[in-house]
Amino acid sequence: MTIGHEYVGEIAALGSGVTGLTVGQRVSGEGHITCHHCRNCHNGNIQWCRDTVSVGVDRDGAFAEYVCIPQENVILIEPSLPEDVVAFFDAFGNATHTALMFPVIGEDVLITGAGPIGIIAAAIVRYAGARRVIITDVNDYRLELARKMGVDAAVNTAREDLPQIMKEQGLTEGFDVGLEMSGNGAALSQMINSMRNGGKIALLGISNKPVPMNMNTIITKGLTLQGIYGRRLDNWHQMSYMVQGGLDISPIITHRYHYTEFEKGFEAMNSGRSGKVVLDWTAKRED
Repeated sequence: MTIGHEYVGEIAALGSGVTGLTVGQRVSGEGHITCHHCRNCHNGNIQWCRDTVSVGVDRDGAFAEYVCIPQENVILIEPSLPEDVVAFFDAFGNATHTALMFPVIGEDVLITGAGPIGIIAAAIVRYAGARRVIITDVNDYRLELARKMGVDAAVNTAREDLPQIMKEQGLTEGFDVGLEMSGNGAALSQMINSMRNGGKIALLGISNKPVPMNMNTIITKGLTLQGIYGRRLDNWHQMSYMVQGGLDISPIITHRYHYTEFEKGFEAMNSGRSGKVVLDWTAKRED
């Protein structure tokens, strides 16, 4: 599993009434448990269920030997998929939902926020056929990690000029698609100003305070802003198929620890000098 509430494992036991699953199957789990009877649940948009209960937030999470979730939340995992990558399918799913919200084939894409999810999203839009992929942040470690994942430019906005980089990359009208992953008001403002007329923005980053924005610019540019939360159920299939089709996101894993060293994992994560941190829950060998 990774630092967070993401996990991969095997079914240890089945509750009464469970059908179609067997003990020992390799699985992960959708972390949002929904009501199954509201309008959004009925039309497949479980990510918008207003009665969502989150694994690891509202009920016990995956920092335990066993996790109990409803049958509807169990996701079967192909045996061929690499364990370390499946361990962060939760975050991969957030990135997939955001990156594929709007068509990106042949488009120029701006990503604000080079955290692990933002970098994964960059890899996805590149895999999906984007023309130019540019990511911004102020963290040089993570910008370098984004370069390893194949972005066309990784821009430190604290000392580099985004409009100049756009010019160097051949962008004449602005970005077609924006993926806001930072939750930073200044980054969102820069994104809005950098979009072409008619551009589309998917918003995943969550701020810890209200974020002001220039409504006049949004209106006169005719921008579309779409909030993103969680994953759609079909994102789980898309993740598996992209990995099987050759998308390599393993470079986002920068640290690996045994679960007994979880404090080192949190230290790496909180330092800002890490991508995904993977914990191994197998029995530790004695030297």
